[in-house]
Amino acid sequence: MGMEATKVIGICGGSGSGKTTIVRKISELVSDFVFIPQDNYYKSAGHISNSNITAFNFDHPDAFDNALLIEHLDLLREGKPIDMPMYDFVFHKRREETIHVEPRKLVIFEGIMIFTNREVRERIDLKIFVDTPDDIRFIRRLTRDIKERGRTLDSVIEQYLTVVRPGHYEFTEPTKQYADMIIPEGGQNDNALTVLVTFINSILGAKS
Repeated sequence: MGMEATKVIGICGGSGSGKTTIVRKISELVSDFVFIPQDNYYKSAGHISNSNITAFNFDHPDAFDNALLIEHLDLLREGKPIDMPMYDFVFHKRREETIHVEPRKLVIFEGIMIFTNREVRERIDLKIFVDTPDDIRFIRRLTRDIKERGRTLDSVIEQYLTVVRPGHYEFTEPTKQYADMIIPEGGQNDNALTVLVTFINSILGAKS
């Protein structure tokens, strides 16, 4: 059983902080990992449409299916495969199909509220918080939601002011205290990435 050494690296930060960029940079340098986005574990909210988007708060810890997340993190840590859910952000519900994920030595777990739940947090070996200024994050979110999620300018702004911003300060920002490593301004920080990749390679027992 050589799989017991599975480690979980958690990458947290507000919406648009550059978490995905860091994951992409890691993937350019390290290949042997599985990627688990917290977004895939949203609870279904099929009653939501883009016109009443704020009727379901995606920026609250209760929006996530933590029970399933904990079960899946445990399986991966034990070296067992999972069937990861997929989420449809246009229709706001979990899809029928899942993604079969085989275990690897390294799990990269990414999301805005991965440190809010204590039980989830305890399953993360290295906690990283990506700390990016609000204005940069908002611009990135605005661009993404209009381009990729079919949203209007007004609805993105309304959602940001009503739930995203308050949720960030109430739930995401305070969990910075749990971070082992804080990376300012995401994927542009080459020094932080070098340290991170060195750490990852030491976990994987690779020669850096």
